[in-house]
Amino acid sequence: MKTTIKVQNLKCEGCANTISKKLHTIESVSNVEVVVEKSLVEISYENEGIIETIKSTLNSLGYPEEGESNNFGNKAKSYVSCAIGKIDL
Repeated sequence: MKTTIKVQNLKCEGCANTISKKLHTIESVSNVEVVVEKSLVEISYENEGIIETIKSTLNSLGYPEEGESNNFGNKAKSYVSCAIGKIDL
């Protein structure tokens, strides 16, 4: 199965790197593609029930789904996730 999630706070390849690495740690996720220019995260997965885990993981990194609450805490977390992703590039 495949889904696309539009997220908030996605700024650069550092963000994309962090998102990709973290989502790949979820057992049934087989592929992750992040389109920075459109703030999209495309995920291939094997288990339908994993969607909420994916969204929760994105939110915990500071990248909530479009339309969800995007408070100061989420924005701050996204900057930290971005910085970590840049270090690992």
